[in-house]
Amino acid sequence: MGQAREYPTRMSQMPMFVPPPPPTWSVTDLTRYLRELLESDHNLTDLWISGEVSNVSAPKSGHLYFTLKDANASLKCVMWKPQVMRLRFLPRDGDAIEVHGALSVYEQAGQYQLYADIIRQTGEGALYQEFMRLKAKLEHEGLFAEDRKRPLPAWPRRIGLITSPTGAALQDMLNTLRRRFPLVDVILAPTAVQGIEAPPGITRGLTALNRQTPAPDVIIVARGGGSIEDLWAFNDETVVRAVATSAIPVISGVGHETDFTLTDFAADLRAPTPTAAAELATPNQADLRAALAELSTELTRTLLATLQTRRWSLADTQNRLLRQAPRARLLNDRQRLDDLLRRGETALVHGLKLHRTRLDGLTQKLTALNPLAILERGYAVVTQADGQAVRRVGQVSPGEALTIRVADGTLPARAE
Repeated sequence: MGQAREYPTRMSQMPMFVPPPPPTWSVTDLTRYLRELLESDHNLTDLWISGEVSNVSAPKSGHLYFTLKDANASLKCVMWKPQVMRLRFLPRDGDAIEVHGALSVYEQAGQYQLYADIIRQTGEGALYQEFMRLKAKLEHEGLFAEDRKRPLPAWPRRIGLITSPTGAALQDMLNTLRRRFPLVDVILAPTAVQGIEAPPGITRGLTALNRQTPAPDVIIVARGGGSIEDLWAFNDETVVRAVATSAIPVISGVGHETDFTLTDFAADLRAPTPTAAAELATPNQADLRAALAELSTELTRTLLATLQTRRWSLADTQNRLLRQAPRARLLNDRQRLDDLLRRGETALVHGLKLHRTRLDGLTQKLTALNPLAILERGYAVVTQADGQAVRRVGQVSPGEALTIRVADGTLPARAE
């Protein structure tokens, strides 16, 4: 792209712009632009197209390739594996079908094609429109609201079944119930599940089970798979309202996994198949046995631990009781008395020794102070007639009688 140049004029002196040349597109850019243009058009991202099938190809990848054509034109179509797996039938060359999808461009081949997600046989369109109309109406009334869904009982004692008494769905559910939880009682409300008699029969079954005494803990409404016409009884407004107003929780097990009915939306729980509905309604006895064994082991472990704790507590209480018993106190007091006696005897002996030692000391002192002991050393005591000791010469008169005391006796004497 060139850059615009300015050319001044003599008259106005206004600049003049030359438009740039148009850009050159690459094939990739143009194809991507067309793809984005198609994908941004809402009318081309949600459309139904009818026609005749040709050139059907189903490779090992699981995808489905075919051409949809009429008398004047043809359209390439592709359906990816996840959507193919939900189909109730595979189209064949020559089938008249209606296809829903979005239009886009396959860039590598430079061709536009329809990316399909729903395929139905021609004639189902009117039923589908009625299905969508009634679904919108009931949804607006709140019949499909999640906050009104009720939980299922964990241990149902009785289960009500509303289904055909001759269909394979009944036997499949009974076999599943016997295998998973044989303790449950089954109450069957037989009814037609297809045709004009099916809607009133299903409604009567719901009413009868809700009035049953004792009442079931949960109700299963079920039938096997089929086309939209076969399952239409479960889109009937009276049936849907009866399911929504049931006082007992309802499980819908209608058709196969890819089939949806209005009963599925109104029920408290939707199961992909009748067998799955029976599984969802009951606990598995194998799981219960395993849980019971685990609980039994835990109970035994807890009981043993409790017994051991109680045994230790009892032993401790017994020991404390023995320590507080009168016999134990008497033994303790007896031992204390013996101890006191030993201590008293020891104290007495010690005291006697101390007194004896003290006595010996006093005896020695007394002996040392005894006058006789002094006399033993050669001293004598002179006393007058009145027994008074003579201490000075001046006390004695000449010729006075005296007594001389020596160690072994007395001697009479007279002063000269």
